[in-house]
Amino acid sequence: MDLKTYYANIRAVEATLDGDYIVVVSLATSEGGKAGVASEVPRYVAAKMINDLRARAATAEETEAFHTASEDRRLRIEQEEEARRMRVMVIPASDLRKGKDRS
Repeated sequence: MDLKTYYANIRAVEATLDGDYIVVVSLATSEGGKAGVASEVPRYVAAKMINDLRARAATAEETEAFHTASEDRRLRIEQEEEARRMRVMVIPASDLRKGKDRS
């Protein structure tokens, strides 16, 4: 393998990609790589994966679906965290009446 050509090909693919982070969709590989898994990776990593035939750049529709699903997961996790942090304090009714008598 000619390393100069290999890295020149990666740089050529990288030049065609827009943005700092690219959504890629994995391809099936002989090492057991699962096809159809979307991931957002830095542009250089995306170029390397595309050059190595491990992934392809996602379409605009796939990118939108990936970002929508990621936002939904983020909101759900934030809600779960907020619910976990919620504290409940039980105050007996007699203590509440004592507070009113002080005024």
